[in-house]
Amino acid sequence: MDLKLDKTDKKILKLLQIDSNRTTKSLAEELNLSTTPVFERIKKLEKAGYIKQYAALLDAQRLGFKQTVFIGITIQGHTRSYLEKFVKQINSFPEVVECHRVSGNFDYLLKLVVKDIEAYENFILTKLTLIPYLGSVQSYISLSKGKQTHHLDLDSLD
Repeated sequence: MDLKLDKTDKKILKLLQIDSNRTTKSLAEELNLSTTPVFERIKKLEKAGYIKQYAALLDAQRLGFKQTVFIGITIQGHTRSYLEKFVKQINSFPEVVECHRVSGNFDYLLKLVVKDIEAYENFILTKLTLIPYLGSVQSYISLSKGKQTHHLDLDSLD
């Protein structure tokens, strides 16, 4: 379903990006609308696929996940079968929070969030290096975060 977003739709999406737990009533008050049209718009945005899901953003540091690592990976043999097998295997690893097929020096870029450097080493030794068609692996240890957001710049759509 393709839906043309108007200003109100974009405002609803912006507000939900900030706090997806807001009530329809509070959204309606901020938008100067009644609750029924706001509720209907949200349902329409969900059905059209603009809103994929609602989730709680957890504080990884506070939970004990203190290390973020980015890994550039090449695959031996670029057949569709190898690429599909690789993604399937990577999806089974809970440490991997993002996996992107990329252009450039690597085939894939992974983002891992782990407790510490020892947990990262364990991941490499017991999981990643066991993938038989793995080519090269290059790791980048994050020292600190300059920015992290899940908010999309909806103003750039105008």
